This record gives sequence, structure tokens and C-alpha cells, in this order.
Amino acid sequence: MANETKATAPMLSVTDLHVYYGAIHALKGVSLSVRQGEIVTLIGANGAGKSTTLRTISGLIAPRSGDISFKGSSIAGQRAHEIVRSGISQVPEGRRIFADMTVIENLELGAFTRSDADGIAADTEMVFGRFPRLKERRTQLAGTLSGGEQQMLAMGRALMSRPRLLLLDEPSMGLAPLLIKEIFSIIADINAAGTTILLVEQNANMALSIAHRAYVLETGRITLSGAAQELAASEDVRKAYLGG
Repeated sequence: MANETKATAPMLSVTDLHVYYGAIHALKGVSLSVRQGEIVTLIGANGAGKSTTLRTISGLIAPRSGDISFKGSSIAGQRAHEIVRSGISQVPEGRRIFADMTVIENLELGAFTRSDADGIAADTEMVFGRFPRLKERRTQLAGTLSGGEQQMLAMGRALMSRPRLLLLDEPSMGLAPLLIKEIFSIIADINAAGTTILLVEQNANMALSIAHRAYVLETGRITLSGAAQELAASEDVRKAYLGG
């Protein structure tokens, strides 16, 4: 379990968010908050709106109504690169690495909002320290990496922007059980080093095991929220998402 939260005022506040895909009402008044130092996880079935929530926070989807506040300022409607500059970075579902570019080139792209060459070089070494396999493969084309290595690269690329808040979308997808444990251990380490995390994850057991708090999303609405340990012990949550 991660350390106690470092502050009580929310770093991120999502308020009454409504999002549509054409005529489909995908998010129906979603409200949630993330405090500095937390890991907050959003769990729910496929199609519940988890990825849509992250994509709206990161500026890839425009909300129809509602507000998103980060560090006290509204970011609703800002462009994605502006939101990255403000301190939010997303690791997308399915990795979305640049397959025809090398590992190091992918990491350099993660720092596209920065111009501090010395800092970028230091952060590249930080990423290699956290993901030694990427250092071994720094000149290898990203498309030739294993699924687990591609997930590590996607996480490393996101860290290159020095995010205050890291959005993680289904980091365990398609990975073997041993690799899932490794990825979640790395997520906990990233949080312990000072990065706040909002995690969307199909593997609710693993997500709840490292999170401070959790929200349950069902068909575009938050239906439950609370301390991660409390939700993990809830009979309703166990039956619906934890295999019993």
C-alpha cells in the first residue's frame, strides 16, 4: 500500500462531466478528485467510460459540459499539448508507442514540451534507471520490443514530461501475470517518488492493492467511491469485479 496522502486539497477535480460520442451519452455527470501524492483508481466493466474519463481530462475529447480543475485552474477545453505543459501526462491504452522509432527517440518525444537539454538528459537516465531493460534496448526499434517492454516504454515516455499527475490507462492489458506484478510494483514506486497517479485498470484486484482511493464507474456514472481497502472488502465490488 502506498504512503499516506501528502495533502488534502485536490490536485485534480472533475465536476459533473458530461461527454458525448455523437448521440451516445458516454459520461453522465462524472465527478471525482485526486489529491497530491495519491494513487486513485477508476474501475468498472468494459464500456463503462473509464478511458473516456482519462481522455477528457488529458484534452483528447472535449466535454459537452462540466469542469476539470488542475492545481486550482480550469483546464476543460484546453488542447492536449497545453495540458501536458501544465503537468498532466497520459499513458494511453494499448501503449501507442512509435514502432518505427528507437527506444531513445520515443523517450525524446516524451519531452517535446521541454527545451532544457541537461534536464532531459538527466530524466532519460532516470527512466533507464527505473526500466533497465529499456537502457539495454535504447537503440532498438520500439516495435520489436515485447508487450511488457512496450508498456515500460510508454510509461517512461510519459515521465519524460515531468508530470505532476500521471494518467495510466489499462497498463496491465495483454501482459502475463508476472509482468503485471512488475508493472504494478513500478507504478507504486513512481508514486512513492512523488508522482500523483490516476489509474484506469481492468484488473481491479491489482489496482485496489496499490491505490489509496477508488471509484466504480458503471455506464457513465460513478456508483461507488471510497478507500481502496474498503471497496476491495465490499461484497458488491467483489462479486462484480474481483472474481467472487
